[in-house]
Amino acid sequence: MALVIAVLLTLFATTPPKAIPAHAPAPSFSAVRAMADVRTMAQNPHTTGSAENAVVRDHIMRRMQALGMEVSTSTGLIDAKGTKRLNHWSGRNDPPASLVNLIGILPGKNRNAPSVVLMSHHDTVWGSPGAADDTAGVAASLEVVRAIRAQGQQERDLVMLVTDGEELGLQGARQFWADHPLRKGVGAVINMEARGGGGRTTLFQTSHQNGAAMQVYADAVRRPGASSLAAFIYAVLPNDSDLTPVIKHDYAAYNFAFIGRSGLYHSPMATPDNLDQGSLQDMGGQVLDLTQALLKADRLPQRAPDIVFFDAFGIFTVIYPIWVGWVMMIMAAGGLAMVVRQDGTGGLAAGAGRMLALILGSAAMLFALNLLSLGLEPANYYDRLAAIPRLEVMAALGALAAFFVLFGTWRPSRVGVVGAALPLFIMGLVAQALAPTAAYFVVLPLLLTTFALLARHIAVQIGVAALVGGFTLSLGHQLMQGVGPTLPFAVALPLALAILSTLPLWPGVAARTARAIAAAALLGAASASLWVLLDAPAASRAAYSDSKK
Repeated sequence: MALVIAVLLTLFATTPPKAIPAHAPAPSFSAVRAMADVRTMAQNPHTTGSAENAVVRDHIMRRMQALGMEVSTSTGLIDAKGTKRLNHWSGRNDPPASLVNLIGILPGKNRNAPSVVLMSHHDTVWGSPGAADDTAGVAASLEVVRAIRAQGQQERDLVMLVTDGEELGLQGARQFWADHPLRKGVGAVINMEARGGGGRTTLFQTSHQNGAAMQVYADAVRRPGASSLAAFIYAVLPNDSDLTPVIKHDYAAYNFAFIGRSGLYHSPMATPDNLDQGSLQDMGGQVLDLTQALLKADRLPQRAPDIVFFDAFGIFTVIYPIWVGWVMMIMAAGGLAMVVRQDGTGGLAAGAGRMLALILGSAAMLFALNLLSLGLEPANYYDRLAAIPRLEVMAALGALAAFFVLFGTWRPSRVGVVGAALPLFIMGLVAQALAPTAAYFVVLPLLLTTFALLARHIAVQIGVAALVGGFTLSLGHQLMQGVGPTLPFAVALPLALAILSTLPLWPGVAARTARAIAAAALLGAASASLWVLLDAPAASRAAYSDSKK
């Protein structure tokens, strides 16, 4: 029962909403309406400086004008690094190309009030129509502006900034945010990106000291997708987007993207027909809700202490101050200690040993399976992106094998579960100390499992196992989409947390059954790994990637 509920929660949390049709009320966001712009703009690749890019720019400017916006451009030259990349793609030795940023302003009642900026980029990489990256962001911006205009004049200006040269090193964004006069009147910035062609849209980066900014998001967005854990991971990895030059300033800033169907990233197959319209609906719906709230605010959010944030299965946004994490850890420690005081210490060491072995063993197994899938030749990054669904199967089966090897025959006592919680509790303390905005994914499952142990009621234990299972399965899916091609062993910790929550319910199975399931799962994981290794190169690989070092 708990597993069924967990899977259903995971499916709900990771599935984008359906696209709203074109006949939807004018003030709402319709992905079907936005797709008309996607189909027009993403007919061909349109790199910076190309004739195709000029056609796309003309379309965007006409659409801005039709929406009643004050339209202008800002121009510059691609720098040496960007020129080198562009020439590498084309195989030519052209001089620096011109870049053209497009700026549209929907006037508000108070032209002196700090404005809200919707940002996306109109250029693509070589050989990709870029229906998702970033035509979806441009089309979403146009549809958001249309919906806002249908609601009547707002209190402050809404600026639509469509940059050039993002794929060449954030060229247009860097130039605009360095010296364009409009930047001085900005109060909030929303950027839209994509790394794939589907999946839920996630708020994965914010401005520093985001407490007030996230409060606005939590209050406004009706079907949220947000994660301060994703923000932490994005910050520590070598990532950039057009928001990079923005967060150096004092604006309230938000970065949205979807990364499902990852094989379509920078792909020749990134066409309008292959774009998940639900993902576009998800992005536009969240951005419209947030934009409306910012435009109507008496004062745009100022800097406030960073907070923890995440969406609860896409139903609502959970936010709380960092210090609450410490309170949760103290409560979990108190609950675990109470179980030991009531039941003694028998089984404590066994539980801790099994859990530690699970975390380390599953990570080592997934590392080895990943090496098997790579072989001896250097991997093509885009081929690995296309392999993510098979790598997820590999990880799931590897995790199942590890569970039945270490926990299959064990029927833990309450104290045994406390022992199993101890390694995770220590990891939670470390995470809370070093990365407090990311620690919630350990802290909350620990606290809920402690509550289930104390409750001693089957219904409570099923509920906790279902909630934690759905939460960790969703997290594992997101981790595999984000870092799975290189770091699939990152799912070892969510696996351990999911297993911990099920231990109060686990009856144990016969040794022969456990061995058979573990062997079958490991064989399946190895088969998935070999499938990735031996399969032909993905047709979705970026056109320039064969020569990319």
